[in-house]
Amino acid sequence: MDRNSIDWQGPMPAITTPFKADGSIDEAGYAANIERLIADGATGIVAGGCTGEFWALSFDERVRLTQAGREATAGRVPLIVATGYVTTEETIRLTRAAERAGADGALVLPPYFIRLNDAEMLAHFRGVSDATGLPVMLYNIPGNAGNALTPALVNQLADLPNVVAVKESSGDWNNFYETWLVAHDRLRVFCGPSSLFGVPAVTLGADGTIDCFPNMWSPGGLDLYFAPERGDMAEARRLQALGQQLTALCTSEGRSLYPATKAAMDLLGLPGGGRPRAPLRALDTRQIDGLARGLEAVGLFASANRAAAV
Repeated sequence: MDRNSIDWQGPMPAITTPFKADGSIDEAGYAANIERLIADGATGIVAGGCTGEFWALSFDERVRLTQAGREATAGRVPLIVATGYVTTEETIRLTRAAERAGADGALVLPPYFIRLNDAEMLAHFRGVSDATGLPVMLYNIPGNAGNALTPALVNQLADLPNVVAVKESSGDWNNFYETWLVAHDRLRVFCGPSSLFGVPAVTLGADGTIDCFPNMWSPGGLDLYFAPERGDMAEARRLQALGQQLTALCTSEGRSLYPATKAAMDLLGLPGGGRPRAPLRALDTRQIDGLARGLEAVGLFASANRAAAV
């Protein structure tokens, strides 16, 4: 397999995992969010990743997310599911389960917490690649995983049999650019922090975007791909500036990205939000009020709705 073996392209949102009041997965909200995003133009769905709070889910819950995602997408767009664990054995087990449950691809980050050298990470990904028939998308997010898929390492990983794509989420433009240079002839390259530099990435030639912001900002967060792809650079510049504003809003005043994303979805009346699972905490009243004012300031939230929601 290589980039020509799959048709993944365009904006493929990384979706939230909503929970009911009793802490169980809200499958109706999960499916409704998928349906809304596909209707708005999403070309794929990425489930159970960082935005989906994978670290707080049991093995069985992660498998069920795949099953519910397959039911919701119904083959209309590719369903990519995150299957990373610390150990190679666990990653293989979940990747195989995702394959049986109907995933179209596996998003695999490096083992996290324990520091690994390149040879150890190469062996890990080789083990996963050899054990599954699913296409594999590499996931570089060193700020969370602790281990980085450097451009030099991606260059080696690109030759593994089932590796077909990479989600580059380092947040470092130079790293994204170097990764694209060494791998785009063999791998489909997706920009993770599209809210920060999705437009330059698409203009460069990125195959698509994978980001959390379409959960709360759609179709705008999807148009970060479509506007530059169709050459509408005035709109692309406007959307990129708004994406950067939203990034700052969701990570200021004590807010962290994933709880803020869910809170914004609730404020905007969108499905798929709600409380995060511990150790993440829901925003407090002050943080929600600041988030609502910020959404109103950028034109996403009418003042009348804010008054009713806060």
